Amino acid sequence: MQPLKQYWIAEALEKDLGDPTNPNNVMSFKQVIDLDEREEFPHEIIDWLYNWKLQHYYIPTECGGEFTSFDEFIAFVRVLSRRDQTSAIAFTTMFWSYLTWMAGTDEQKRTLSSFMKDANGAMCLAYSEKAHGSDLLASDVRATKVPGGYILNGEKWPINRATISGVTFVLAKTDEAGGARSLSLFMVEKSKIDPANYTHLPKIYTHGIRGSDMSGIRFENCFVPESMRLGAEGVGLELALKGFQITRALCAAFSQGAADTALRTTLKFALGRQLYGKTVFDMPQPKRTLTDAFLDILICDCATIGVARGFNTMPEQISVWSAVVKYFVTTTLETVVQNVSVVLGSRFYMREEHDWGIFQKVLRDNAIISMFDGSTVVNLHALLLQLRQLTKSRARNAGRNQDTLQARLLATFDLTQSLPAFDGKKLELVNRGGDDVLQGLELALTSLSDLKTDSNLNSEVLQQIIQLTQMVQEELKTLDHQITESTFQFGHEQAPEVFDIAKQYCVLHAAASCVYMWLYNRHHLGDFFASGEWLALSLRKLLLTFRPAKALPARLGDEAVSQELVRLYSHNRMFSIVPFQLAQPQQQETTTDATQRLQLQA
Repeated sequence: MQPLKQYWIAEALEKDLGDPTNPNNVMSFKQVIDLDEREEFPHEIIDWLYNWKLQHYYIPTECGGEFTSFDEFIAFVRVLSRRDQTSAIAFTTMFWSYLTWMAGTDEQKRTLSSFMKDANGAMCLAYSEKAHGSDLLASDVRATKVPGGYILNGEKWPINRATISGVTFVLAKTDEAGGARSLSLFMVEKSKIDPANYTHLPKIYTHGIRGSDMSGIRFENCFVPESMRLGAEGVGLELALKGFQITRALCAAFSQGAADTALRTTLKFALGRQLYGKTVFDMPQPKRTLTDAFLDILICDCATIGVARGFNTMPEQISVWSAVVKYFVTTTLETVVQNVSVVLGSRFYMREEHDWGIFQKVLRDNAIISMFDGSTVVNLHALLLQLRQLTKSRARNAGRNQDTLQARLLATFDLTQSLPAFDGKKLELVNRGGDDVLQGLELALTSLSDLKTDSNLNSEVLQQIIQLTQMVQEELKTLDHQITESTFQFGHEQAPEVFDIAKQYCVLHAAASCVYMWLYNRHHLGDFFASGEWLALSLRKLLLTFRPAKALPARLGDEAVSQELVRLYSHNRMFSIVPFQLAQPQQQETTTDATQRLQLQA
């Protein structure tokens, strides 16, 4: 059994779902491709997940469910997403229940918990409108106060699971002159409103996730009782933005599942395809492409897991961390899928090649993740508005409270540490206390220097990790100086150069996350992880954002990383810093399997 408890649910779900390459299994590649071709909602898969009781893991234990931590959550969402993003996204709209767990009354929590557990209920989010997009304050949907409740009027569009859901979280204007306090949030139970007063809009046909229930909803003089309002009147925008902090970070799990399948499918092809007397994987360029894709997945893993645990350890900083991960991980893994497609050649464009054509589906489906819950531009904008404050905090806190900072970093990045309970009330709309991940670089460098006496470490690898981490710190100082000297003003019309600074901040944050993950987990994530070659290669890869290759230390040999990639594939393990067990294949040995063994023996 996997020693880290937070991965038990993911492994159990994987085992019961079975090998996705077996067409008879419920979430097999063949079945999800067939559904996609017919653009059908995956009812059978969703029912299977309900019967498995996965919905219990979306409900906090204090509300009667099994949810305990976000790192457990992202692990099992990766399991779903590696098979089918359409089903994963459809089932995971249930996570909007967190609006109620954060702001609902005890009665609202009991109602929703029972709806999810006993009635296999699902929910959707009705925030956006065709005319206003992400500009939530421009809402045309009105909730007019009347005795005992409100009258809803207006249209929300587009909405995932608008039709096949029993609860709709609706953001509506309750005060025309209220500014940021003009919106309120409603947990609308469709079974308790008059069906004559609302209409589902027609299905929207999409480029990817074709089977999704994507449409909209229109309210016409629809009475909703006051008991359906979440929180006080006028706090809707604040609740919406805090809810986004949670879901944006967790979107990374969708991308990570997709990237795993894209890399796994391509690696299977590269190991089995013979050209010029050798496999495609034996050729330097394809091998480097696949190895670099594996490194990108490991980098994104470190960033995502750090943020997932940060919800419990440092919720006050999540306004920054979630924006970082939502931008960096989803866009990086989009690029990974594109990059590995080159190894497949023209075959990536064929709809029925390689495991029933799962690659082309992944390519289409995954393209929407960076747009979910706020686009790339929205997330970078949310981050750049906080950069000046972060820079000031970093200067003010330099060298202070080092023991406390060390303890917080340990709790966040050491995967064996128990996490405190998540307290949603501690989420802040903007970061007021700084960013521990980049604040702690000096501590990280001290810890790295102390490892020079560790005879188990390759001194060349360690020296390069130290040198590259120093460069990360230098780039951060340069970035801080740029921010301090800039003529930045708040507002929507930011210069492209400021967006570039925000992107660079995300890269530095990811680099620091990799360093902490290695420092705090060297003794319990296996020999490959402990050796550190992957970290040195990852840091160098990230620093190419700032410096040309010739200004960086020479790239270390990456054979150990390549062999680990093949080993994880051969043993059916997730491509991850925590390579938990995937479902075992049921088919007999194939030529490809034999080729894998030859690779490992080489």
